[in-house]
Amino acid sequence: MSSEKIDIPGLLSRMPLFSALSPEDLAHMAAATRERRLQKGDRLFQRGDQPKGFFLVVWGQVKLAFTSAQGNEKVVEILGPLQSFGEAVMFLDQPYPVLGEALADTLVLHIGAAAVFGQTEQDPRFARKLLAGMSIRLHSMVRDVESYALRSSTQRVIGYLLQLAESVPCVPQGEQAVELPTSKQVIASRLSLTPETLSRIFHELSDAGLISVQGKHIIIHDAARLAEHD
Repeated sequence: MSSEKIDIPGLLSRMPLFSALSPEDLAHMAAATRERRLQKGDRLFQRGDQPKGFFLVVWGQVKLAFTSAQGNEKVVEILGPLQSFGEAVMFLDQPYPVLGEALADTLVLHIGAAAVFGQTEQDPRFARKLLAGMSIRLHSMVRDVESYALRSSTQRVIGYLLQLAESVPCVPQGEQAVELPTSKQVIASRLSLTPETLSRIFHELSDAGLISVQGKHIIIHDAARLAEHD
């Protein structure tokens, strides 16, 4: 893993949450920020650990997940570069309800709670942005619950693929190539499916001529047809 020195104030300034801070406030926030370098499989925190701030992913990926007593895992969220997490439990001063683990070599920043609390007291705009970020995550989780309850397994997989394709430009023939951001096992857990069910759905969509699958590389042959498939 690279040990290059990073520009913490510069990275914080790229976050919408910190974009309106003055240079002085940004420097104060950066002074309360520490970097954490993780290798794939390293735990950032365990369920039950007490939060002391919140995190920002610089590069890499972090999964948030529950683990049952039997060892079964349910992935709640997969976070990538410039995404933050842990704000809500920091304000609640409650232990983490999930574990955090690196899915790849990862660099995260940990922003200390005292600096965040001080900034929310003196800057209403900062407090509103923080609330907006937490509200967006809550809204996303509600949509997930709705999707799991009302959509079939195939519809969930199609929705996930189309979401990945939104940021990928179409070639003239209308095909789109997407890369699965992590292992199929993790994605299956994120979609509340078994790995076997995910593999079966990929196979069925391939047989229907809607996608081609080569490992993590997937070609969507026609997004409109895929969206109409049930």
